Amino acid sequence: MSSNFDSSRPHPGAIAARLGAAVGIASEGVAMSLAAALAGIVLALFGLHLLGAIVILAAVAVAMFFRDPERFPARTDGVVISGADGKVTDISEAEMPGAPGVKFRRVAVFMSPLNVHVNRAPVGGEVLRVEHTAGEFRAAFRDDASERNERNLMVFADAAGRHYGMMQVAGYLARRIICRLRIHDRIESGQRIGLIMFGSRVDHFFAPEFKVSVAIGDRVRAGESILAELELEKIAPENQPQ
Repeated sequence: MSSNFDSSRPHPGAIAARLGAAVGIASEGVAMSLAAALAGIVLALFGLHLLGAIVILAAVAVAMFFRDPERFPARTDGVVISGADGKVTDISEAEMPGAPGVKFRRVAVFMSPLNVHVNRAPVGGEVLRVEHTAGEFRAAFRDDASERNERNLMVFADAAGRHYGMMQVAGYLARRIICRLRIHDRIESGQRIGLIMFGSRVDHFFAPEFKVSVAIGDRVRAGESILAELELEKIAPENQPQ
């Protein structure tokens, strides 16, 4: 079952966002980390020192999962930036959901529980679609995960009218996909746009005119690593790298 996210969907609270920015974690992880840390402190105050220490260590582990380092792409024009940290597991031609008969290049990046899980925009432009599809929670590295698993598709258009897709795919451990975008939002390449909790995969879709810059097995970083790029003559002169 598919549906667009409602435009009234709340974004992370201002207080959580400020706290998260101060300590370098995503705002969605602030409440969980603080709650666990406070519980550990309370247990320790009541004399349960070992249990309190274990709970505090769990709070640190949660905070590490939600870590959100600053990232700045070296280039943004004529390139597709990775939307996820992880390992490239598939490079192929595929149809993007909702665009039957149109072939795109697809680069899949698998995110292990140890990776940074904040997702970033692969290109700059306008958000055309945001579509969530309920599904299963199979291993995200499986070939059919993008068709069977819980997933969220975002479609973008750049200034030249080219269309791109990015699909957040939940995995065996992932049970929640967070998307901060709404239809008609304007985004910048490398901008934070959401996250997937506890192991997952991100598929990137782009036109065949782009030359893939990575290989299967490569490690990539969201907001920094270039997955594909246009030939120089296809980039507007004013945007060509010097």
